[in-house]
Amino acid sequence: MAVKTKKQSAPEAPSCDWSAPVGKMSETMRDENKNRIFKHKGAFRWSGIKTEQYKPADAGWSSIVRNVLIGNKGESAKFHLRYFEIAPGGNSSLEHHRHEHVVVCIRGEGKVLLGKKHHRVGYLDTVYIAPDTVHELTNPFDEPFGFFCIVNAKRDKPKLVKRGKRHSAARSRS
Repeated sequence: MAVKTKKQSAPEAPSCDWSAPVGKMSETMRDENKNRIFKHKGAFRWSGIKTEQYKPADAGWSSIVRNVLIGNKGESAKFHLRYFEIAPGGNSSLEHHRHEHVVVCIRGEGKVLLGKKHHRVGYLDTVYIAPDTVHELTNPFDEPFGFFCIVNAKRDKPKLVKRGKRHSAARSRS
């Protein structure tokens, strides 16, 4: 007698503003929540990890990609670990939101806007971006700027900030 197997679809790749499902972990997620090792392949790429578009187009960003290492394969972790890389001349969105970030530079150097102040960061410099802080990461240098970003698994959607304006709720925390 043939055994019927339930077809499992791959989890949908989250965007940067994705929120984890609320409530109990599904059976599929529980089955996927297992130990894994993602071997570094060189050139800041990992086995089993796809390079993805940073966010949908027209979000005020350029020349940036992401790799979700932990957070979209059914893990029950309360955080996600992503690797972002900004090419020379590129930038992330100018935004703010209620959730916090931790950014750890591991390749090249870049600049981080926190509130109204720009800060230059390099290898292993670590940045805590507090809730509601207007922020942006940029690469005005000649080499790629790569960093790990640790963020809450459950998070709100970022609010874009227009150039030259600062959201009234956003605080400068530098």
